[in-house]
Amino acid sequence: MNLGLAPLSTRSMKPATKFPLILFPSALLALLLVLPAAAIAQTIYSYTDENGILHFTDRMPDTDAEVRVQRATREPEALLTVRRTGPDEAPVWWFRNRSHGPLSVRIDLGEAVNVVSEPELPGVFVLEAASERELVTIGALDPRRSWRYQIQTETVPGRPGARHSPEQPYRLPLPPAGEFLIGQAFGGEFSHNEPANYHAVDISMPIGTPVHAARAGVVMDKARWFSSSGTRREYHGHRANYVRILHDDGSMAVYAHLDYNGVSVRPGQQVRRGQVIGRSGNTGFSSGPHLHFVIQVNRNMQLVSVPFEFEDAEGNRFTPRAGQRVRGGIAAD
Repeated sequence: MNLGLAPLSTRSMKPATKFPLILFPSALLALLLVLPAAAIAQTIYSYTDENGILHFTDRMPDTDAEVRVQRATREPEALLTVRRTGPDEAPVWWFRNRSHGPLSVRIDLGEAVNVVSEPELPGVFVLEAASERELVTIGALDPRRSWRYQIQTETVPGRPGARHSPEQPYRLPLPPAGEFLIGQAFGGEFSHNEPANYHAVDISMPIGTPVHAARAGVVMDKARWFSSSGTRREYHGHRANYVRILHDDGSMAVYAHLDYNGVSVRPGQQVRRGQVIGRSGNTGFSSGPHLHFVIQVNRNMQLVSVPFEFEDAEGNRFTPRAGQRVRGGIAAD
């Protein structure tokens, strides 16, 4: 699982007046893992009827003809969108948080010539859940001269300074029945070597196994339309299906590598401890079916994983370790 930063392309616009070239944002996005939310996609079914007409539908058709199934996917989508209003001589920039939890946004100016901003940049702002807000107004320092600039943004889920303080150990995110193996734990050599993933666990399980919430919270964002996996970090790292849940102390749990269309909760939904939130899978940066589980906080505009404890079926708390076999067995609250 790769939880890093991925660049977005820079777009440009030249105003119709004598005012300068204004460049739209070049964004660095902390991914879900990070991870950004996946764009809308779906499974497409097609078949040819008795008259030779080819049909396409997003639902399994009621037909005796051979049905072909195609899993449609799109590229990851940013948690932040930006739009501009106002005249060319005094553009106003609006920033929208697409997630259902706080989003930290760092804004800076690049290639700035004869530019003044209100407020002064660089600066870090917090956008509340599913909100849009005017964050900065930019204009010419000397209106008699030409001016230009580039807005640069970096986004990280969560509120800076959140402290991880659970009231009880985490419930194993497993179904009540069955035994499962922890393949990687804290500091695992394969992929748990970055701050965002160091304190993570990978639990091997068959595709389609129910995944339960380890702690109550609100669904911040999700991705569900990825269908492939592989070990090319630069490609597969951002293409895992996942659910990110915000806890009441500001920490966030990520449940990743879920199955294609294997998410059963929606952004903004309140979930309880033990509730089924999806199905395990094998998507993204993965060498085999498993669940990647991690608790993260936003520290100085960086996603950092934090250590945690699980609770076993007898109510005993323990720190997960590689090679350990674990069972669910704890009912939902």
